Amino acid sequence: MDPLIAKGADMIQKSEKILVFSGAGLSTESGIPDFRSPGGVWSRYDPSDFFFDKIVSDENTREKYWQMSTEFYQTMKDAVPNRAHRAIKVLEDMGKLLSVVTQNIDWLHHKSGNSPDKIIEIHGTAFSVSCLSCGKKYDRDEIQQRIQSGVKVPYCDDCSGILKPDTISFGQAMPEEKMATAIMHARECDLCIVLGSSLVVYPAASVPLTAVQSGAKLMIINRDETPLDSMASLVIHESVSHVLGDMLEMSTTPPSRTRLEKRK
Repeated sequence: MDPLIAKGADMIQKSEKILVFSGAGLSTESGIPDFRSPGGVWSRYDPSDFFFDKIVSDENTREKYWQMSTEFYQTMKDAVPNRAHRAIKVLEDMGKLLSVVTQNIDWLHHKSGNSPDKIIEIHGTAFSVSCLSCGKKYDRDEIQQRIQSGVKVPYCDDCSGILKPDTISFGQAMPEEKMATAIMHARECDLCIVLGSSLVVYPAASVPLTAVQSGAKLMIINRDETPLDSMASLVIHESVSHVLGDMLEMSTTPPSRTRLEKRK
């Protein structure tokens, strides 16, 4: 028995209000490249081209933005939840999950079956599109069909306004209500589990920081070191899906354990 896995399972068993904070390292284990990783989006595009003010003000930037976004979207659309996503669903089934605060835009927490009201997407989602002028929402697949038919820059049917995926771009304001809810839950939780986040991007990283400052225990599962490692009760630098999956199998009843094992 791995003593670190056993310690994590014990922390989960003794907790009643768990906040999960997930980052790109969780998604990469479902085959979605990290934007910053070799072969990721930023190795093929210059991120400085996609600041929010440039997207809004320049037609050529919008065309390049949709090209980049479309390429990335297809990978996300085809991705399936991994063992860690399913473990988070088990936490909810156990009645222990306060919320999932995620930096990811890939909808994998939804696909794994977590309740939408438990998921706080602080960097938005790639699975819907909104008009920046009138606010009309579109399903992403509808816009993808337009692009595949030859439209390079889609515009709103109602007001001809600029359309943009509901993700947070560089220089774009964070969603105030979602951040406020995330911080509120960080103050309420008794355990914060960080999964696959470098914890260097703010204000997102203020969520687990607030949790530990408010008295919660902090568990960090990430392949690399993070700035909050010294504040954590448990740090494991290994595969997120392997570690969290093993912890949940150790800490749940046999029916839940079977659910995780069936789809390894």
